[in-house]
Amino acid sequence: MFTLRPLAETDSLEQLTALLHRAYAQLASMGLRYTAVDQSVAVTRRRIAGGHCLLAWRGNALAGTITVHHPLPASPCPQFRQPDGAVLMQFGVDPVWQGCGLGSLLMDAAEAWARSQGYLRIRLDTAKPASHLVERYGKRGYRVEAPLQWPDKAYASVVMVKELETAAATRTPVCAATN
Repeated sequence: MFTLRPLAETDSLEQLTALLHRAYAQLASMGLRYTAVDQSVAVTRRRIAGGHCLLAWRGNALAGTITVHHPLPASPCPQFRQPDGAVLMQFGVDPVWQGCGLGSLLMDAAEAWARSQGYLRIRLDTAKPASHLVERYGKRGYRVEAPLQWPDKAYASVVMVKELETAAATRTPVCAATN
């Protein structure tokens, strides 16, 4: 139903930015001014730079996106600087496709990328008043790690973390008996 692929040089950042605006409109109506609510194309470019940005397509229509980064040493959020974890951001699904499982597909892909890079954890932040998002991430295995107050936001946020299973952790132990 959906095709997921990494962002290509030929993809339109204007189209990606417009998708983010649509995806975050409901949060804006709740008074939560996430950066993606009204960010410029230049901010979209900056936020995906150096990250692994995935796009979800339904035919020729951009339906969703997610970006996952290596740790961010310059971040004002100390948890995002931790070397053991990837950082998930700029996650959005067009309202037309919300509730169809696309968000889960995007998060699965981002978590798989983090695992493939050897990370033990993946982190994200969200507004504390967006309790539906905190609950949704909780159902995926994320837990609140720390409170967070972004300097340019009027609401409190939380950093959430998920422990990632590694191939070594999921292997069945083998016991060889000798006589």
